[in-house]
Amino acid sequence: MDDFASAYGDRLRSVTERLVGFETTAGNEAPAQEYLGDLLTDLGFETYRWTADADALADHPEFASADDLAVADRPSVGGVLEFGDPESGRTLVLNGHVDVVPAGETGWTGDPFAPRWDGDRLVGRGAVDMKSQLAACVFAARHLADRVESGAVDLDGRVVVESGAGEEDGGVGAAAAALSNPYPFERDAALVAEPTDMQVVTATEGCLMARIEIGGTPAHAARRWEGESVLPAFERVREAFERLESERARSVTHPLYDRFDVPWPVVIGRVEAGTWASNVPGTLTAEARVGVAPGESLERVERACRETLDAVAADDEWSVAPPTFERFGVQFASAEVTSDERVVTALQRAMGAAGLSGTAPVGETYGSDARHYIEAGVPTVVFGPGRIEDAHFPDESVHWPDVLTAGEVLAETARRYLSD
Repeated sequence: MDDFASAYGDRLRSVTERLVGFETTAGNEAPAQEYLGDLLTDLGFETYRWTADADALADHPEFASADDLAVADRPSVGGVLEFGDPESGRTLVLNGHVDVVPAGETGWTGDPFAPRWDGDRLVGRGAVDMKSQLAACVFAARHLADRVESGAVDLDGRVVVESGAGEEDGGVGAAAAALSNPYPFERDAALVAEPTDMQVVTATEGCLMARIEIGGTPAHAARRWEGESVLPAFERVREAFERLESERARSVTHPLYDRFDVPWPVVIGRVEAGTWASNVPGTLTAEARVGVAPGESLERVERACRETLDAVAADDEWSVAPPTFERFGVQFASAEVTSDERVVTALQRAMGAAGLSGTAPVGETYGSDARHYIEAGVPTVVFGPGRIEDAHFPDESVHWPDVLTAGEVLAETARRYLSD
């Protein structure tokens, strides 16, 4: 690691700080992508840019229920370094995303987009999800190129570093790249550098996004007995989905998820009821996220949800209109790659060379852009520094020594993957 850190540690730090300083929420990725494209060019990469086609995404099953998906002015960027005879070697993609979730207005102890240091932790929106990892991919590829150019390593092939747009919206940039290859060559494997706490993730969960609507009978609060509130009905729906979560944890199993008590979470994350404080609430809309196991289809999970609602509505004590259920927004399919794929074993050996333990593959309860590449026939593993528990929260941060270690591991993974 000392070789990588001494060669590129300072510049990796400054580039990561610069990236965190861009407020790259949905639709605002372009300035950061322009900066990154220029950086890649300056570092000797051949750069490519692409923007998702809205019509093509509308035909994609994961995006079919996403109304008004924004793709304009949301470029994705790729940088390519070639070694030896690239046509006779393999091509490895190191993938990251530049977009972040909104920071919100509370809980932060400073400006979310003014990067700052708390000891050896970098704090700021995107620090762990995933601008540190994106920058590490850039300099890991450059570090490997330096070794090839110096004659220390002899390789044929390519390394591609990608900065996708719209990952938090379902992987807009990655889906577009999977549907229509933006490069004039094939991609043999990919590594998505999400925060995995330096674990080898070969399976990622999907999620079904659904909207539930319940209708009751509104009435003036002074005559509340003339109406039928939707709130007791919703409470029964919520309890039914809690039971569904527990039942699925027992009946849907996967060996890489044994460490989770709740492997397929069901979360009702948004509820809106009624129209006025002085009225009995006669309408309710709830939005839910339901976890989808690797190898399980979105349609199967949707059937389970509908059957749960039907059972609640069929109860003798149900007194309001039957609830409706429909998908909305972007759906995430689950994804899995076998542990004997060359990119997985190359990563494991690189981790061992860096002194990292715990190289056994694991599954994760979040989704990633890996699913788009796996669906396109590109074997993909997920690995990176940082904990998912530190993402999407106020004072998001990453442990910087882990970023440096990950940079060395990424460079060594690429070397081992491209080596015969």
